[in-house]
Amino acid sequence: MRVGLLNSPASRLRAYWAAYLKELDVEAVTPALDDAEALALGQQSLPDEPTTVQLALGRILALEAVDAVLLPEWPAVSNDAWSEALTELLPRRISGLPTLIPVPDLGGPDLEGHAAEVGLRVSQNGSAVRGALTKVRLLAAEPRISMPALGRAGLVTVAVIGPRTLLAEDVLSGSLRPALEAAGLYGVFSPELPHSDVMRRAERMHDAAKVPAGERELFGAASMLAGKSAVRGVLLVSPAHDGAAAAALDRIAAKMHLPTLRIDLNPGQTDFDGLEAFAARLNPNVLPSQETP
Repeated sequence: MRVGLLNSPASRLRAYWAAYLKELDVEAVTPALDDAEALALGQQSLPDEPTTVQLALGRILALEAVDAVLLPEWPAVSNDAWSEALTELLPRRISGLPTLIPVPDLGGPDLEGHAAEVGLRVSQNGSAVRGALTKVRLLAAEPRISMPALGRAGLVTVAVIGPRTLLAEDVLSGSLRPALEAAGLYGVFSPELPHSDVMRRAERMHDAAKVPAGERELFGAASMLAGKSAVRGVLLVSPAHDGAAAAALDRIAAKMHLPTLRIDLNPGQTDFDGLEAFAARLNPNVLPSQETP
């Protein structure tokens, strides 16, 4: 059996699933196109959908002759059909896709149960599944991640908060960091933070247990960074065409005590409305770049 792995840098458990398939003696297949080509393919197929969905679809379409695809689950925000049911919605919109199998993207007590079901589905060998689960168990642990640097000389620090499926993908958000630096800002991006610390911080959210996991993750990261003295403002970034993520970030902005700016990000975008005014508000001693002598 040939099983597709999208190899997204936004996936926390990609090494786990790759090693698991290898232990099961299942052939793992990765996209035959690079990320920019896969994104363009997804944009052609679903031109009006969020860029994160377009990239995922493009990678699936770039897989050659696979029987199934393991698709990491996305942490959902309120009213977000794509993150809640990505593997169900894509086949309804695009015919002829291989079987899409949702898989957890975080370790935890339920991971092995889900992995066992996936293993039986792709290998039909219970003995091999039990052995493979034992061998890959250590890969399920959250990696040790230190807090990123909270400052850079000559730049004002801002928290950059957005979905991991956006900010961890260079093809979608790679233009943002240089745009920030050009405006005199140093961005600390939410996917760089230790996830367990972020989720502990999210417990401070009102009625946290009733809030979808993705929205809690965004709030936890924003609250965690906004509490650091070095951080002067909060930039909230949603994928282009993603109204649910934008609405979730607007709700988080209302809870922040620091200056905030929310933007929609298109791949390759270099000009952001309001960014220079936001930078000037955080550091009034610095002129916008076009006014610098």
